[in-house]
Formats: sequence, C-alpha cells, structure tokens
Amino acid sequence: MTETVAVLGASPKAERYSNQAIHLLRHYGHTVIPVNPIQREIAGLPVAASLATITEKVDTVTVYVSPVHLEPLVDGLLALKPTRVIFNPGAEHPSVAARLEKAGIATEEACTLVLLRTRQF
Repeated sequence: MTETVAVLGASPKAERYSNQAIHLLRHYGHTVIPVNPIQREIAGLPVAASLATITEKVDTVTVYVSPVHLEPLVDGLLALKPTRVIFNPGAEHPSVAARLEKAGIATEEACTLVLLRTRQF
C-alpha cells in the first residue's frame, strides 16, 4: 500500500539520510512531501515550508529533525494528524512521542530506510 509521507527535515544534500529517504520512498511508489523552511525544491519535488502548509492527508511523517528543534513543531504534527510518526535515529524525543500517542497518533523509533528495504514500511 502506498502512502503520502512528509519528510520533516528534508535536505537537498544527497549524503543526508532524509534525502536518501525521499528517493527511496519514491522508488517504492509513495507520494513524498519534503518539509524544509528554506528550500523550495528537493529532488524535483516542491517543498512545504512547514507542516502547517501541507493540505493533503498525510499517512506518515518521518522525522529527521534534531530533538532540540522538534518541540516547536509538535503543534504542527498534532494539527496534521498523520496516522504515524517515525523518529529516525538521532531524532528520538520521548516526550513528543508521548504527546502524539496521547492524541492517537502512532509513533515508532526506527530507520525509514531500513523499514523500506526490509518491506516493513
């Protein structure tokens, strides 16, 4: 089943895991919405400046933002109401995860790249 996936902390740099996730998600047929307040386009895709600017229904948000920068984004995650949020390695934030879970949003600490390659996405 394909999903609409927001990549929070999307980077135009090919060596970044968020950039690799964009390409791999597309390879597996998912609709990808890169989210970055500075970039306008990444991997040929238009970039959402924030979670609040996304108008589509999002199934999954995959997080590549440092925990110190994640707290101010919680309200945007809650308003977006994705089915789940994946905290990639280095982005784990237990208190944010708890707030999302309380709101009925499933959370997972996992690597999106591994989940895709092992068909667990």
